[in-house]
Amino acid sequence: MTAPRTPKVPYGGDYNPEQWPEEVWDEDHRLFTQAGINTLTVGVFSWSLTQPAEDTYDFTILDRILDRAAAEGRRVCLATGTAALPPWLAKRHPDVNRTDFEGRRHRYGQRHNFCPSSPAYRRHATAMAARLAERYAHHPALLAWHINNEYGGACYCDLCADAFRAWLRDKYGTLDALNDAWCTTFWSHRYTAWDEIEPPSALTEHWRGPDHTAFQGTTLDYFRFTTDALLGCFLAEKEAIRAHDPDTPVTTNFMGMFRPLDYHRWAPHLDFASWDSYPPLDAPPTWPALAHDLMRGLKDGAPFWLMEQTPSTTACRDVNPLRRPGELRLATFQALAHGADAALYFQMRASRGACEKYHGAVVGHAGRDDTRVFREVADLGRELELLGGATLQARTPARTALLFDWDSWWALEISDGPSRLVRYQDIVHAYYRAARAAGADVDVVPQTADLTPYDVVLAPVLHMVKGDLAPRLEAVAARGGTVLTTFLSGRVDEHDRAFLADVPGPLAPLMGVRVDEWDARQPEFAQRIPELRAQARLVFEIVQPRGAEPVATYGHDFYAGTPAVTRNRFGDGEGWYVATALDQPGVDQVVRRILDRHDLLGPYAEQPAVETATRVTPDGTRLLFLLNHTAEPARLTAHTTATDLLTGKRVEQGEPLTLDPLGTVVLRLQ
Repeated sequence: MTAPRTPKVPYGGDYNPEQWPEEVWDEDHRLFTQAGINTLTVGVFSWSLTQPAEDTYDFTILDRILDRAAAEGRRVCLATGTAALPPWLAKRHPDVNRTDFEGRRHRYGQRHNFCPSSPAYRRHATAMAARLAERYAHHPALLAWHINNEYGGACYCDLCADAFRAWLRDKYGTLDALNDAWCTTFWSHRYTAWDEIEPPSALTEHWRGPDHTAFQGTTLDYFRFTTDALLGCFLAEKEAIRAHDPDTPVTTNFMGMFRPLDYHRWAPHLDFASWDSYPPLDAPPTWPALAHDLMRGLKDGAPFWLMEQTPSTTACRDVNPLRRPGELRLATFQALAHGADAALYFQMRASRGACEKYHGAVVGHAGRDDTRVFREVADLGRELELLGGATLQARTPARTALLFDWDSWWALEISDGPSRLVRYQDIVHAYYRAARAAGADVDVVPQTADLTPYDVVLAPVLHMVKGDLAPRLEAVAARGGTVLTTFLSGRVDEHDRAFLADVPGPLAPLMGVRVDEWDARQPEFAQRIPELRAQARLVFEIVQPRGAEPVATYGHDFYAGTPAVTRNRFGDGEGWYVATALDQPGVDQVVRRILDRHDLLGPYAEQPAVETATRVTPDGTRLLFLLNHTAEPARLTAHTTATDLLTGKRVEQGEPLTLDPLGTVVLRLQ
């Protein structure tokens, strides 16, 4: 099952009319019509209203919300409301409240406040999902099911400890296997009974927070367990829905590059992926682009939904800048360019109180239609109406893959040495950014992905190598492709045990190098890489070529002249090894050389401020998105004849093409 099929892009967002008297609803729907809003996400935090007591359900308000949406011709993404407990549930069943990393049992409050191992939570959440599905499965407004909201957080209570032990028993089968995987002969930790095992917390194996752990294998497995425990909650609700509604697609909203949960373990169980885009304040445009492509990659390239973005500003940060004129439009078309089939906001009307009263909204507290934000939302709604269904179900024809692996992320950042300052996201993003700036479309895929469609595979900081990945990477190179990996790759197996082999472990034959030593320095120390006119920081592996040829070398210290970047011929292709954390210009040069070898540099590769992305519709039509991320006009030359879908204007090959500041063009190629 895939995302709902609609005649045009679903446009709208989170709507909580239960927060206001019904006379406000009339004005809301008038404004929604004016702005081209056709889709509403409702019921996300409605549990305390729909179930005011353990044995009492009341769907009166939700009935009116859905009926009104249907009467207005709008569709609904209906949430189960189970992300935040009602107060009575926490009071009646204290085991639903989480125990934190420091061992404190929480009292009622906040949201995402439930223990995933609590039988009471599971029982009441699935009962709610079942009742909603039974009541609304055939409602004319229903478009999709939205289970819970932004799953996250870990619990360390006794219920989770018992569930963790059961999870471990199922995974390892015997204590001998577990002891071997966790290297428990270190520090006299060998377990002789399952009930001796404790969740890794501030009271056990950790100090100075979750990333400072004595036994990385234990912590790694608790991260995996938490992912599976929360997934179990999702699956229980989905099963309850399916008992009454076998057809309507089901999703939950992810958070992009969200470290606590391995979304690849969730992906097979979603009917379509969706996520909430709130990039860091200082992030370049390739940061949300990477997250978009990661979400698209969860379902083998199928389109996803942009479930949330702010129309103006967030409220949860210390400082919350306002989106400048044109930035909302650009961000929305960027999402469409990277595979979004829906563009939704949080929130439709600003909350009157609590922590999100200053969060941006399509409609502010005064309910006006003459604000800049509302006008931009309405103008964008008209453009999406004009676009119609032209982009729906279109896919990305990438020949470049970027491996993204939560296990490598976790294992790298919880390890002691060589440097805690190496951040997985930053290194992965640097290589993604380089490929995108060079005009390549990129699929962001897991280690298990089929690599046969790709000419180039970028695998930076591939710290953990699992299963048959190494021979599959060799196969890419053998048939003529190029594989790149970097420092701190090929170091550990799936249990976070060091390979008993030369670094980079299983990747060594493909890379043609051996690494015996590595140096780490503070960020202010920079090592010069003369051939690239670049600098490197953080980690400096000392490489001995074993068949590879040097591409660039270190400029000083006792390893001056030794390789910092190598290329190894393997079959008809190549393996590239980058032994240090290059700055962005250095990464750009390496990636461009690789892409150029495969004729994958885009037609506008010399204008990296102009982002390009291609989608191919089910009938084979190619759509080229051009996005100008600068405050100055971008002047291009059309590389082929095309039609601009937003203006209807025909563009001839060789004709000048100007992108407005923060402008977007969607070209249907002839």
